[in-house]
Amino acid sequence: MGAEDVERAVAFWAATLDYEIVRFDNPENGFTILRPPSGEGTRVAIQAADNPAEVHPRVHMDLIVDSATEQRSEVARLEALGGHQVQWDSYPDSPDFIVMADTEGNRFCVVDASHG
Repeated sequence: MGAEDVERAVAFWAATLDYEIVRFDNPENGFTILRPPSGEGTRVAIQAADNPAEVHPRVHMDLIVDSATEQRSEVARLEALGGHQVQWDSYPDSPDFIVMADTEGNRFCVVDASHG
């Protein structure tokens, strides 16, 4: 994931995913790794980017929750961390997802899995 302000993006995604921050001694490698607290599982890399976030990215992260109540709560939590809801021009009539952006404008969705 690219970011202009890597430190701000790392703080947001580490809190969002409840992941640990792994720093490298060599800052020239240009990225920071986030990993699950167990040290096992999928890790996320955040690196410096010169180009802005895409408005309609082909690849984005979906954060899945189990109910509409949990979705509202998660959106509020992510807003408190610095994320924000995005005005989206491609919502269907009855969406199960809310489009958000992180502190860098990278789009992601919070999806209510109970929506059907």
